[in-house]
Amino acid sequence: MTRDTTRRDFPIDNYDLDLFTPVAAAFGQDRFGYVVTPNADHLIRWHDDANFRESYAAADFVLMDSRFVAKLLRIGSGISLRVCPGSDLTAGILSRVITPQDRIVIIGGDASQAEELSARYGMQDLHHYNPPMGFAEDPQAIETTLRYIEARSPFRFCILAVGTPRQEMLALALARRGLARGLALCVGASINFLTGRERRAPLWMQHVGLEWLYRLLHDPGRMASRYLVRGPRVFKLLPRTRFLVRAPCLSPRPLLSSPVAGL
Repeated sequence: MTRDTTRRDFPIDNYDLDLFTPVAAAFGQDRFGYVVTPNADHLIRWHDDANFRESYAAADFVLMDSRFVAKLLRIGSGISLRVCPGSDLTAGILSRVITPQDRIVIIGGDASQAEELSARYGMQDLHHYNPPMGFAEDPQAIETTLRYIEARSPFRFCILAVGTPRQEMLALALARRGLARGLALCVGASINFLTGRERRAPLWMQHVGLEWLYRLLHDPGRMASRYLVRGPRVFKLLPRTRFLVRAPCLSPRPLLSSPVAGL
């Protein structure tokens, strides 16, 4: 099978957590939008999967999740890009933005995790649903999940924590159907990190871009394929990625400058 070698534009928003928190807080409930948080694995999937590219193209905000990728861009091509990890974003919104009366929808995680988060952050209008294993291959299960979210709209935030590409698929479907209102966050394992089901790397490892190494060392059976087999492809794909860096703002989102080439 011949791999696609097309050079593609990758729009991305230049936010860190402090810059994006007020944007998320001000988003409102009169329309639907969603956030995606790319890391190295997402970039590989983005190049390989046209459906995944479509979900990214429709996202309202694309926030760099990976300090490792950000460092590669800075070293290799001089692109200075802020980082807003999805796990930090979820924690920041729950601790700094929401009020007890805000409607929050969580998709993913189990009931005990939802109860723990509800108690910790004082959420009085939390709605939780965990789709069945393999739901992304079952049209009826997808429909049930979408209807659950739509029936609880408008919400202030919908946390989609069912992993990539499932969460992005749900977000794109919600946008196309046009029934939901509020901001959805595609944030992967953030619920597991917040509730201690998975441990994040020490801060020093996060800051130097080695969180991936920490996860590999602590869960090699699950992470070896991602980081040692699949992950190195990112070094070949970055030169074929033209990053279009967008200035921090709500709407519209102009480019900071002319498109900047990848590595």
